[in-house]
Amino acid sequence: MTTPQHKIGSGFGARSTADDVLRGIDLSGKLAIVTGGYSGIGLETTRALARAGAHVVVPARRPDTAREAVEGIDGVEVDALDLADLESVRGFAERFLATGRGVEIVIANAGIMACPETRVGPGWEAQFATNHLGHYALVNRLWPAIVRGGGRVVTVSSAGHGISGIRWDDVQFERGYDKWLAYGQAKTANILFAVHLDALAQDAGVRAFSLHPGAILTPLQRHLPKEEMIAAGWIDEAGNALDPTFKTPAQGAATQVWAATSPQLAGMGGVYCEDCDITGLAADEGAGVRAHAIDPEQAARLWRLSADLTGVDAFAPVR
Repeated sequence: MTTPQHKIGSGFGARSTADDVLRGIDLSGKLAIVTGGYSGIGLETTRALARAGAHVVVPARRPDTAREAVEGIDGVEVDALDLADLESVRGFAERFLATGRGVEIVIANAGIMACPETRVGPGWEAQFATNHLGHYALVNRLWPAIVRGGGRVVTVSSAGHGISGIRWDDVQFERGYDKWLAYGQAKTANILFAVHLDALAQDAGVRAFSLHPGAILTPLQRHLPKEEMIAAGWIDEAGNALDPTFKTPAQGAATQVWAATSPQLAGMGGVYCEDCDITGLAADEGAGVRAHAIDPEQAARLWRLSADLTGVDAFAPVR
């Protein structure tokens, strides 16, 4: 297949940090929204963007916890947002739009991984609802501010997208739940969302990207039993990382910060990145993006499904 998924030689790599990729970039006067920007790689993203001069809005399911986490970081504000609750998404978006501000950067960083079967809203599977549908609704509701800023939307996916494509015949896992298949589907959805958003938004000057941040030990693993992580070779009995490919949170934040700010990506969009570069198509194993996650027809189909489920579509024809 013809694809823009090719390395561009960014000069950065797996061990680059968020501060590394921002060196020489001045974000003064720009506004960034970072979901989950108070924990793990999200907190490192918030810190790096703020140090580069950006004003950062951190929507948080636990606002008090978020305020404690970002205390002392200049130029950061916190507001309440639960991605699993579409009324909460609507409320956050309405409060933000009422300020009249534009948004240059949106980083859809928040997410859950491999949780026990959980139902939210009208019975939706929680990983698909939180990781994808909540961010889909948020970006669509914030569209007037995003188009005013004319910047970038970045969705944080994972190599886990290789576990599963979209299960079109059972998206909500109503016929049996598997926590890893559900995670894989949600991460595929993050990529497909960026593909179609970029196709719709580029004429308005907005571009979208998705990425794999790398393997990092963060609170994202909170639903995984310690024994499972030991068996996978991730950690030892003391909880220390064993896999030498694991990144620090600052390194894990680098690719999303690069995708959100790098001038090397000017005029580009809809691509999947890792290790601070665009990546190629994946073989059966190893790095790269799977073909099912960048298929434009599946991306358009997922957009239609998401619009139907959430009742939100900023690009729907006006009737």
